[in-house]
Order: sequence, then structure tokens, then C-alpha cells
Amino acid sequence: MRRNRRAKKTAWEQRKLGEFAEIVGGGTPSTNVAEYWDGDIDWYSPAELGERTYADSSLRKITQAGYESCSAKMLPADRTILFTSRAGIGNTAILRRSGCTNQGFQSLIVNEKAVVYFIYSMSDKIKRYAEQRSSGSTFLEISGKRLAAGVFAFPDKGEQSRIGALFQKLDSLIALHQRERIEACL
Repeated sequence: MRRNRRAKKTAWEQRKLGEFAEIVGGGTPSTNVAEYWDGDIDWYSPAELGERTYADSSLRKITQAGYESCSAKMLPADRTILFTSRAGIGNTAILRRSGCTNQGFQSLIVNEKAVVYFIYSMSDKIKRYAEQRSSGSTFLEISGKRLAAGVFAFPDKGEQSRIGALFQKLDSLIALHQRERIEACL
């Protein structure tokens, strides 16, 4: 008798994003206090993200005193996806070095139930959800609570790892080919 050697298919479940990540807003130290600025703590603004996958270092830095003076939270490296929540909703980058953000973010600190690159690979879906549910009179914005309530399809963690690794390889290959094309044009 032949056995079916096909891999067991994992079920994807509709789950809230907040089950897999803590959503954290940012803050800004007073710009009138010089002692709060030009320190060694990364402090990101939405304009810095652009089209890059990773955030390695911010343009502006704050001091420990600046950090303690505002509502910014220290975000852990390699577990955080920076997510812009206003005026350009849904730009993302994986934080490679601990840092914090201004209030233009609702960053995702991915917990042990999920894989960072898998959730990062869902950025377009999360962005569409956020754009559809944003509100505001001056500019559109999504709150952390509303973002955490977003329902998306999630497989088990093993499947997340496989999918995340595949997308990470593809993104690396794309970046490599883009660099090669630029170098060939120079």
C-alpha cells in the first residue's frame, strides 16, 4: 500500500493583528530644549522610511533626557516593524537597532507567536486595511487600537517561518539585481 507523502496542509485562521504584535505609538521631545537632541538614541520620522526593508539608523537622534521627556517607547531590534500611521499611511521597515519614533507611527512589536518577516510580507494588506479605516479632519490617521483590531489570515508559526524566509530571499535577490543594474549604468 502506498502512503500519501504529501506534506500536511496547515490551516490559515482569521486572527486579529493585535494577537501577534503589540502596537506602539511614538512621541517627540520638545524641540525647544537643546539637551533633548543630538544624542545616541535613534528617533525616526515617517519621511525616513521610503522604499527600504530595514531601518538601521535614523537621521535625527535624541538623548536619554529627551527620551524620558516624551511618550516615545523604546522599540526592540529585529522584532519591530515600523508602520507609518498618518500622512503616508503604511510605509514600513524592520527595525535593526533599538530605537523610537515620533507620533506618526503605530509600530508593531511582533511577539513569540509570529515571525517578523512574515508579518512584514503582509505590509500591503495591513496598509490597505489601515487606509480604509483611517479617519481625521486635518489628515488621515489610524489609531493603534484600530490597527490591532485588523483581522488577517495567519498560518501556524512553522508556515510563517517558511513563507517569511521565502519572501526575505526574494527581497534580497531583487535588491541585489537592482544594485547590479545601477552599477552597470555607472
